[in-house]
Amino acid sequence: MALSFMNHNPWIFAFGLLGNIFSFIVFLAPVPTFIRVCRKKSTEGFQSIPYVVALFSALLLIYYSTLNADEFFLMTINSVGCFIETVYIALYIAYAPKKARIFTVRFVLLLDVVGFCSILVVTQFLVKRAYRARVIGFICGGLSVSVFAAPLSIMKKVIRTRSVEYMPFSLSFFLTLSAVMWLCYGLFLKDLYVALPNTLGFTFGMAQMILYAIYRNAKPLPNEEKLPQHKADIETQIVITTTTNPDQGDEHQNQDQVINVPPPPQSNANHASPVCNNNDKYCMDNNMAPPMVKCGA
Repeated sequence: MALSFMNHNPWIFAFGLLGNIFSFIVFLAPVPTFIRVCRKKSTEGFQSIPYVVALFSALLLIYYSTLNADEFFLMTINSVGCFIETVYIALYIAYAPKKARIFTVRFVLLLDVVGFCSILVVTQFLVKRAYRARVIGFICGGLSVSVFAAPLSIMKKVIRTRSVEYMPFSLSFFLTLSAVMWLCYGLFLKDLYVALPNTLGFTFGMAQMILYAIYRNAKPLPNEEKLPQHKADIETQIVITTTTNPDQGDEHQNQDQVINVPPPPQSNANHASPVCNNNDKYCMDNNMAPPMVKCGA
């Protein structure tokens, strides 16, 4: 099937093949994240929603490719994408906390199982065969637009903080290349459901790279809230309990004061402040105070 339209138009084959290559690189982008998850045996607060949505999108595009004889390259890359996203979701479920694990399983069942099967049944039995590809193409196009528009929040954060820490150039670059390949593939194949969403993807990709060029050497603004990457970056929250004077009649009145302090520097033990880890129930105090201070974590 691939050879038939390669002989008819070699550009379709060329852009489809390049689209597969660049899309495969994009699919592998989260690999370093999941290597760290496996090493630490913790998801570290990462969300599973992008991977569940990516699996849903790949399933829909495979279904769409079965309705069009010339969509061979859409089927190949999205079949690989389904396998990769399934592995990501399985690793996330294996190492996520109980609450996140339950949410992910429910979301997969709702979107990737119930949602996809409902679309499959409705289009097979309630939509005529001549309009089936249009309906699925419209759904795939709308989903692709929402996926391409997702980085808008990151772009807003880059402008606000003047930092490209959360928008790596390599990912933006390969996303843009992938969008260009599929845009040309859709144009040569005269498939607007493939071409139009990737026009938006190319536009957002170029905007991300322009922002990266503008802010890559900019000095980040002070006092801007950043997403915590490590425990040391999170301000330690200490709850100090003070007891009123028993002679004044209030023997059991306690007042809690919440103080946000940065991780303490290495200094003289006689002047050390109480150090508390949010994951610990108790923390050690200095030598001038009671031996244990109960934390609010």
